[in-house]
Amino acid sequence: MSNVKIAEFTAPGIKNNAAKDAISVLDDRMVALIDLQLTLKHIHWNVVGPNFIGVHEMLDPQVEAVREMTDTIAERIATLGGVPVGTPKSIVERRRWDDYSVGKGLVTDHLTALDKVYNGVNEDHRKAIDTLSELDPVSEDMVTGQLAQLEQFQWFVRAHIESASGELKS
Repeated sequence: MSNVKIAEFTAPGIKNNAAKDAISVLDDRMVALIDLQLTLKHIHWNVVGPNFIGVHEMLDPQVEAVREMTDTIAERIATLGGVPVGTPKSIVERRRWDDYSVGKGLVTDHLTALDKVYNGVNEDHRKAIDTLSELDPVSEDMVTGQLAQLEQFQWFVRAHIESASGELKS
C-alpha cells in the first residue's frame, strides 16, 4: 500500500510536490521505526543467558523512545497532508527488508543481530536526512534528532558485543 496524499493543502510555505516527496520519505522511516519497535520488544521477550536482565531492561526504554519517534513522524506526515498508515498488513507490504530471524536466543546472538538492524535503520535515516534537506527542513531536523538517539541506542548495543580492542562480534 503506498502512502496517498489526499489533502488539498500542505503546511504553509512548502510546495505540494515537495510535501508529497517528503511524505514518501517519512512513510519509509515510519515503517522502519514500527518494525524496529516490534523487533526490540521481540528481543526483550526472547533474550536469554548471561547478562539477560541488563539487556532485557535496556530494551524497554528504546521501545518507548522509538514508539515516540514513530508517532512524531506519523503526525508530520499528517501535517504535510498525507495519511500515516500503520496497519500490520500495510507495514509488511511496504517493508523493504527481511524479517528479524532470531527467536529465543542468547544475549550475544540477539545483540549481534540487533546491531545489523540498527545499521540499516540508521543508514536509511541518514539517506532520508539528505533527501529531506532539499524538501523540508522541518522534517530534516526531526529525523536528524531521531538519528542522534538511534545512534546512541546502537552504541549501547555495541558495548555488549565489542571486544576490548574495539572489534564487534559478527
